[in-house]
Parts: sequence; structure tokens; C-alpha cells
Amino acid sequence: MSIELSRLEAVELRKVWTDEAQDFTPWLAKEENLSVLSETLGINLEFEAKEIRVGDFQADILCRDPENPENEMRVLIENQLEETDHKHLGQILTYAVGLNAYTIIWIARKFRDEHRAALDRLNEIAADKGIRFFGIEIKVYQIGNSDRAPQFEVVSSPNNWQREVSKDTQREIVKDLPERKKLNIIYWTELRDYMKDKNIQLQFPSPSPESFLIFSIGRAGFTMDPWLGRQKQEIGIRLYIKGDNAKEHFNLLKQQQNEIENAFDEPLEWHELPEKKSSRVSIHKSNTDPTNETDWNNQHEWLALKLELFDKVFRPRIKELIAEDWEPPENEYDE
Repeated sequence: MSIELSRLEAVELRKVWTDEAQDFTPWLAKEENLSVLSETLGINLEFEAKEIRVGDFQADILCRDPENPENEMRVLIENQLEETDHKHLGQILTYAVGLNAYTIIWIARKFRDEHRAALDRLNEIAADKGIRFFGIEIKVYQIGNSDRAPQFEVVSSPNNWQREVSKDTQREIVKDLPERKKLNIIYWTELRDYMKDKNIQLQFPSPSPESFLIFSIGRAGFTMDPWLGRQKQEIGIRLYIKGDNAKEHFNLLKQQQNEIENAFDEPLEWHELPEKKSSRVSIHKSNTDPTNETDWNNQHEWLALKLELFDKVFRPRIKELIAEDWEPPENEYDE
């Protein structure tokens, strides 16, 4: 039996987005499109504003990285539907300083070698300041008359983007931290290595000195957070839901509770948290001591399997959520 295969064809960007400011920037600023870039980089991107004025100029998009909430780390995105040029290189530096951005993402149709080398050098210089530069080429593909599909290709990134930290470097990083925070970094690093060995395909965030991590799950306002509970002797994972539509999104997911829990083959903990602007869905493993290094392999096995399951079960459902679909019961507020 012969199999008919079609050819993947590139589409000219200007046939999709005629104008950078009026077409491409508004498209990228939409939550569902920004999440694709988030997944490509393994960085949570929460939209803040577009066309932000910096002196006499305007930056395209400004986001926030929720993995760094204490420092309010800002992410600058500068778009270009043509080949990179010196003008845009100057703009991203101007905007980065003016907006106090720590992550700078330059998107273009094609990167010239000189500009790729410039970003590589900037990453070398700024690495110890926590500043990182990404060069991204945007492509659009189509098969026959099918829908067009965008693709982001990373052509320049920080040296440590893949989070591969040597043991010597790790010891240098943690040497001045309190013992508890040192242990957290080591715990998360070994979980990352375990998941890599098991070929679990999740974008792993930077190992943190905190007792939790923040994983992207494909949409702004949603994160997947494993945590360590020393006092309660437990470990766990929560789907964290926040934003203006957190309650609607939570209740839409809760309507699927039976189907979701059947996929997990166990009950989950559903916390709407009416007094807060956020909600969460959790699972935990009791009688588990995160400080017991002899048990880490068992703990990492459980966390890895549950993280993979959370991603598999919740990611497609989260992408389909429409807040306006939620209709509260008529008697919900009677009391």
C-alpha cells in the first residue's frame, strides 16, 4: 500500500502579518500565542502591556516572569518581520535599560550572523547580573491548503539556558546560602536530572533555593508547582490558577472533576479559595520527609510521574477554557 505524503512549505511572513505594529504584535500579545513562545523558551510569560513608551520610542511587548515574583522580573519582547538590523539591536538595549528588563527576547524573520554574535556576547557579559538575551526566528509553515502554523526557533540563548549546572558551579552558587536553601537547590537539581534520565519531556525551571518550583503549563495565569513540606512531612504538586478569571477557570475545570480524577486514578484536592484571587488543584504524598536524602529517589520518582500526569491531563483542558462559559448556580450567593 502506497502512502501519500505532502510537503511542508514555508509561508512568507508578510502574507500572514502585513504590519509589525498593527498585525504581528497584537497577535503575539494574545494569551494563546504568547504561551507558544513560553513553551519554546521554558519561561512563564505573563502579558503586561504592548507599545510601551520609552522616551521618544515604543517597545513592542512587556511581560512579567512569575518565576521571579519578588524581583518583578520584566521580560521585553521586540519584534521584527524582516532580517535583523542595527536599528533594532540599539532599540532592544535602549528599551531593556528604560524598562529595567532582565530577559530580552528579539524576534525576527532571520538573524544576521553579526547580530547573533552580538547577543551571544551580551549573554557572556551580563550573565552574572541575571540578564539574559534570546534571539528567535519566527517561521510559518503550511501543508497544502491546511491552516498555517507558526514556529519559533531559538538561534541565540544564554549559555546556561538548558539549566545544566556543573557540581562545582552549583557548590559555588549555594555556598553562602542557609542550609535549608542549599538542600532545596540540590533536591530540585537531582529531580531535574532524574527526569532527564527518564526522558520526561517537560521544560524544567531553574533549580531554586525555595521550597517550590514553577512549571509552565501552556497558558498565562496557570502554573504547575511542586512543593516540599518539611513540617508536615509531605511533598506535593498544585495546579495554581490566578488572574481576573481564576474562579471561572477553576469551576470550569471542576465540572470535569470525575474525568480528571479518573485519569489520575485517585482523588485530587480542589480549593477554590473564595477569599483570594487565586484557586488551586493539588495532590500530595504524606509521611514523606524531603530532608531524608536516602528517600529522594522514591520522592523524585513520585514527583516526576505526577508532574508528567498533571501536564498530560490539565494542559489540553486549560487551553480550551473560556471564562464566559461558566455560569454560577442561581442560588450560589443566596446565603
